[in-house]
Amino acid sequence: MNQSNIPENEIERPLRQEQRLDGITELVLASGTVKIEDLVEQFQVSGMTIHRDLDLLDSRGILRKSRGYATAIASSLFEANPEYRQRQNIFEKELLAQTAFKLVEPGQSLILDDSTTVIHLAKLLVQKQPLTVITNFQKTVDVLKNAPGISVVSLGGHYYQWSDAYMGAMTVNSLRSIRADMLFMSTPSIIDEICFHQHHEAALVKQAMFESAGKRYLLADHSKFEQRAVHSTIKLENFDGVILDSLVSAKHVEHLRLKDINVISSGNDLPFQA
Repeated sequence: MNQSNIPENEIERPLRQEQRLDGITELVLASGTVKIEDLVEQFQVSGMTIHRDLDLLDSRGILRKSRGYATAIASSLFEANPEYRQRQNIFEKELLAQTAFKLVEPGQSLILDDSTTVIHLAKLLVQKQPLTVITNFQKTVDVLKNAPGISVVSLGGHYYQWSDAYMGAMTVNSLRSIRADMLFMSTPSIIDEICFHQHHEAALVKQAMFESAGKRYLLADHSKFEQRAVHSTIKLENFDGVILDSLVSAKHVEHLRLKDINVISSGNDLPFQA
């Protein structure tokens, strides 16, 4: 078709939509939750257009549309998009990663999960090369793929856009065929001293990672104790160490230690919160 015969507004529409999608995404990721009626006003389009945009972003796993709102915040059924999670509790996650980093020795093989907490550890690992890093998280692959002295093993499997990670039977089978020195993982939720996840596929991958590692460490900031999720994965007592930030309640930490859980503070110079 001759492009000159296409009305100007039809030629520009795809570009305007992608720009609008980017704008909606940035606004929701920055705010956490935004009213749909506010998006209509912000972008000066019809409610039907915004609903179509949100349906598309929802299908990509970037955000969720429900009851008059667009949200990037996790719920008991849905984990937050990694772009949103990366913006949360950055300082605490960096301290957790620095504490975990002290446990790593050159020459080891490490399994890293798809958490935005553990990716802070990935960014430090070039200082302990040579290392082999095994992961299902595309962001970790991107961070380490050109790092000197780091051999990266991507587990493969079915790619899920909502988590930017590979999961499913192929991923689990790959994990069952390997043995690594250490696992570093996080979890969206801790309930009754058990890790939980919103997605069954992710829970299965984390369990397989746990079974494939010699030493296992959990990194969890204080917000993990405030979240709810459906699928149980691993009991805290089964980890070799549970690294917590200093904002976790001191009473909660004392309870964990009474259960003989090896709790490691990420802020050794700071007390757990009373």
